[in-house]
Amino acid sequence: MVQVTVIGNDVGQSLKVLKKKMQREGVFREMKLRRHHEKSSEKKARRQAEAVRRARKQLRKRLETEGY
Repeated sequence: MVQVTVIGNDVGQSLKVLKKKMQREGVFREMKLRRHHEKSSEKKARRQAEAVRRARKQLRKRLETEGY
């Protein structure tokens, strides 16, 4: 559950914080995916592509920190 406190009636700043938290948790991406029906084959291909993307990102970060 995402929770944001409004400090000093600054609603604009609180909305900005809320949007950032929702973006990090993947709420917007999930909403976009649920707008239309996704075939199971498309879902499988999307998940595989996401796994490849995550693996490449993890490899880049590891190479950056270890310096190979």
